[in-house]
Amino acid sequence: MKRRHIALKNLAALILLVSSFIACDKDFANIDSDIINNDNASHFGVNSRDFDVIAYTKTLDPVQTNNLPLNLLGVYNDPNYGTTTASIVSQMSSSTINPDFGENVVLDSVILSIPYFATATNITEEGDIEYELDSVFGNAPIKLSLFENNYFLRDINPGGEEDINDPQLYYSNMSTGLDNISPSILEGEEIPVLDVVDDNIDLDNFVPSNQQIKLTNEDDQLTARLAPTLRLKLGIGYWFNKIIAMSGQPELSNLNNFRNYFRGIYIKAEPIDGSGNMTLLNLASSSSNITLYYTKDNELSEGDTTSLTYVLNFTGNTVNFISNDFTIPSGDESSGDPNLFLKGGQGSVAEIKLFNGDDIDDDDTTDNVFETFKNEFVETDEDGKFVSNKKLINEANLVVYVNQNMVNGNEPERIFLYDTKNRIPLTDYFLDAANTNSPLFSRTNHLGRLEREGDDVDGNGIKYKIKITEHINNLLLRDSTNVKLGLAVSGNINLESNQPQFDVLTSGNAEESVPVSSIVSPRGTILYGNLTGDEEKKLYLEIIFTEPDN
Repeated sequence: MKRRHIALKNLAALILLVSSFIACDKDFANIDSDIINNDNASHFGVNSRDFDVIAYTKTLDPVQTNNLPLNLLGVYNDPNYGTTTASIVSQMSSSTINPDFGENVVLDSVILSIPYFATATNITEEGDIEYELDSVFGNAPIKLSLFENNYFLRDINPGGEEDINDPQLYYSNMSTGLDNISPSILEGEEIPVLDVVDDNIDLDNFVPSNQQIKLTNEDDQLTARLAPTLRLKLGIGYWFNKIIAMSGQPELSNLNNFRNYFRGIYIKAEPIDGSGNMTLLNLASSSSNITLYYTKDNELSEGDTTSLTYVLNFTGNTVNFISNDFTIPSGDESSGDPNLFLKGGQGSVAEIKLFNGDDIDDDDTTDNVFETFKNEFVETDEDGKFVSNKKLINEANLVVYVNQNMVNGNEPERIFLYDTKNRIPLTDYFLDAANTNSPLFSRTNHLGRLEREGDDVDGNGIKYKIKITEHINNLLLRDSTNVKLGLAVSGNINLESNQPQFDVLTSGNAEESVPVSSIVSPRGTILYGNLTGDEEKKLYLEIIFTEPDN
């Protein structure tokens, strides 16, 4: 198996991207000027043409899942594919190095907290906030277990091929690419859970609760209200021996020693009767932690005690292990497929070739599909470089229809189109407006949301329309390469703005990567390909353009 570090954004591609921003307005001005100055100011019309597209399913090998911006936990039964199970192993650390817990320490409680993504919907007369959970897929119960992890999650790959400081990558199939990680090592000592703080939680029949959590003191007085959270009360004896009793010992003297001594926790998810629910979590949040609440003798007041906390955060390496009980066959790269199978996690994407995948070649006698297209819209020199324009492209859209004969619901609201060669979004992505508060409504001019029947939020999906006007203009006006495009399910479009794509563990030396927003989504869909027998639903490239009337 190959070993290599994470695929980073291509520097040349970024320089080209920035250059295209600067040139954008100028190019449009030149196009408009060329048309009008050809004595055709009042003699031009708007037309449109549809171009064939080759598209096929690309099945993903194990994907890199360490240090994702978000993590999946649970079991998702996809109605179109099958069951996916996601568990989490994470290192933990504290900002308090070499702690001195003091004298006569009494550990009062240990609380694990991981907040859910939730939206407040109402405030009751009593002041309670009602919530709706976001990013929870399915509602059947699962089993959760908590273990001490005995596998050391190292930072550096000791067998790095390019640099001795290559980071260690971990993959969804519980491996490093060379070494498999044994479940028996991950499942060290089981960490006892005394009871649950939220009475709606049962780890043997776990379903995330949307209920607000109320905290009270010894006198049963309300002290705080918390948004919905996975909040567990852990066994005191385990944590006293593991942490408090080690005060002053080398194991807690520095971070490296601590991470070798306490290698983190493993949160294991298991299905119940083949079904379950899956939740998207942000372990990097400051609210995600394990907190030890303890008292010690007050050094300044004899006979009194002082209440303190020791907080362990989910920092360091965090890895998602994802398993599927299904397989997805790869498609025909040469001629395309009747259907395109898109699945998040360790699933599949579609690869798309515009204009037959051709580019400018050295054949001076005949034009390939791309050269024919380019010569129709622009004047070029003998090397195929842009000289002037013949037609102005007003809009270009990739239109993809949902195969409702095969899809059984739970369709993703968003899909993501990207440059597979340079592993970056298209120019159109960066020119579109981002909504950082609500990813569902972000960059919808470029990456159109799923159009549904009757515009009903629960209606069957009809199609996605992805605007790629700037990408096509780059091919025509800026002599960009006609690269192969990728199409993937997306759980959060905004993640692609500054996050490099994640590695795919392939056999041999093939270089592959996948958008991170696809890894963190369990959903899937089935789209019509270019070889479908239904001509009305075949995916196509629509180009709307202005040309002089002859």
